[in-house]
Formats: sequence, structure tokens, C-alpha cells
Amino acid sequence: MKTWSATALNTAPDSENRIHSDELAQEYGFEGGLVPGVTISAYLVHPLVELWGKDWLDKGYANCRITSPLYDEELFDVKTDMIDSTRANTTLVRGNGIVSANAEVALTEALPPAPRLRKDKLADRDYAAPQASRTVWEQLKAEGCRSFSYSWPDDDPVIYLTDENLLPTLLQPKVGGYANLSFLLGCSNWILAANAFMNPWVHLQTISQNYRAVSLNSALIAQMEINKIYEKKGHEFIDVFVNLFDQKDEMCVMTINLTAIYKLRGS
Repeated sequence: MKTWSATALNTAPDSENRIHSDELAQEYGFEGGLVPGVTISAYLVHPLVELWGKDWLDKGYANCRITSPLYDEELFDVKTDMIDSTRANTTLVRGNGIVSANAEVALTEALPPAPRLRKDKLADRDYAAPQASRTVWEQLKAEGCRSFSYSWPDDDPVIYLTDENLLPTLLQPKVGGYANLSFLLGCSNWILAANAFMNPWVHLQTISQNYRAVSLNSALIAQMEINKIYEKKGHEFIDVFVNLFDQKDEMCVMTINLTAIYKLRGS
């Protein structure tokens, strides 16, 4: 078993989702603002991107589950257990020994058929999402969600470590330039929150399949459909499917199944 160690970075301290801020997170009993789940997921696959390189960006699979908070500037280890040459299990362990997340990561030899771009309505730049509720989610499930466009990189590309030179070479913006998992999974977070406003909410799990690497200066279209809306232990959950497409040729670059708590118990 191999171990990679790093320092956590809260990539969204100023997000509209104030669970990433110290003040609101502490109101809910956390030590401080939460490191985003998409960033933790990038940590879980980092050792395999180092190992498999562009192959993983083109056909990689990851099932990432967040089980405990990770905080800004916290030291952590990612332990990698190779099952065979194309499959691995990874576990993120905080400095205090608590497991924060785990993942199954793989190279998909035979990619499933890629989804096609639907003609969902593309949201206007000034679109104001309704407040999230079960009624709103049910309406979106029945009538369809709005699609949104995102670009890699924007003026401030998402970097999941404290120094971009610590990223695998092919993910360094000034070298390889390919989009990292924190940004790509981030698109699923952004489209979810853009269809129904949530604050605070918590990212729990993503199951993602890459279809091809996203290169520098790519514009993406994100489309979403509601899978399930449910309640458990006082929390209210949303489960969605998100597909990302290259805007130029409309080919799918990634599929994502995202599960989140959209309303915390007591909020």
C-alpha cells in the first residue's frame, strides 16, 4: 500500500454555500469551513492520475464518498491499495487518524455508450434560481432542469493544492493544462446550486466516468436531471445525474452521479 501526503486547501471559502465558511460551519458543529467534497475527491484520485496519466483523464472511473469533514491547512494521507493494474481503492485519512473519504478508482477498458447533448434550455447569465425545496425539485424532475456553461480555465482556474507545482504535470495549468477533478466535479455542484439555491448544503458522493480529457481553454455545457429526492435521519437529500459536453463538438467528456444533502437537519 502506497501513501501520498499533502495539506488540505479550502478551495471555496467565499462560496454562496456558507458551509465552507468558518462562521456558518461552526454553527452546525463543525470545527471550521469544510473543504469541498469535489476537492477531497481530487485528493482521492491524485495518486492514480500520477500513475495512469492521460489514460485516466480519457477513460477513468471514480466512486468517491465523503464520510467526515476535512479542514483547511489540515495534513492528510491518501493510502492507495492496488487491486490490479487498472483498479485501486483509496482512503483519505486526516492527521488525527479519522477517515475522511474513500474511493474506488479505475481505468474503464470498454467505455459505456456516451450520452448525447439534449436541447435543454441554457440559462441566462442573470438567471435567479428558486429556493431549493422538495416541491421545486419535483417540478424540475417533471419539467426538466436548465443547462449551464462553464469554462476551463476561467480567470482563476481551480487548483486543489496549495501550489500548482504540486499537481501532476499534465494538470498544471502552465504545463499540461488539462482540467482536474475538482473543477470537473465542481461543474456538477454548480449546476445543482444554479437550478435551486441551497445554503448550506453538503456534497456527499460522486460516481463519475471520464470520456476524454478536457484541455486548456475548453468551454463545457453541463446538463442535469433529477434522479431521487428523499429524507433520511432528518436531512433532505438530492440525487442527480450530470453530463458534461464539449461546447465545440457536443461530445460528452464526463458523466457524474451526485448525491448531496440539500437541507441539513434543523436548518
